[in-house]
Amino acid sequence: MPVSMFKLSVPVFIRGLNVLAALLDKAESHAVEKKIPLDNLFNARLAPDMLPLSAQIQRVSDTSKNTIGRLTGVAAPSFPDEEKTFAELRERIAKTIAFLETVRPSDLEDSENREITVTFGKLSFTFAGDDYVLKFALPNFFFHVTTTHDILRNQGVAVGKIDYLGAYN
Repeated sequence: MPVSMFKLSVPVFIRGLNVLAALLDKAESHAVEKKIPLDNLFNARLAPDMLPLSAQIQRVSDTSKNTIGRLTGVAAPSFPDEEKTFAELRERIAKTIAFLETVRPSDLEDSENREITVTFGKLSFTFAGDDYVLKFALPNFFFHVTTTHDILRNQGVAVGKIDYLGAYN
């Protein structure tokens, strides 16, 4: 039996977003314990030309909700990238999860064949829905989840592989 587009996307995105929320909790506890300003973590980067922690979380949110929007033809909610605190990042994660929880498996029926075009500046890519999820959306989603984890680890937050993998329930 084939794996459904729903199973390949919605639960995976929700799980990853919950991992991010748990990483933020650990980061905040670390900052309090070590008396580090939260802004230091909020704005931390792995390299000068990479996005900061806050933007990594924004990209995870955008990737997940926009993927579902593209696959279903339903307008995904738009969240301006204006978060300034950990609480606001958590709120964005919660709003993204709330949107994803409205999606039913039937909403994604036949979306594997839907033509999806993604444009970044002058670059444009067109995929069948299944290729879009497997070759673009999921790798992009996990790149930003991983980068969030790595930024925190680089900043001394005690996170490891089990924190990245999250709970299996």
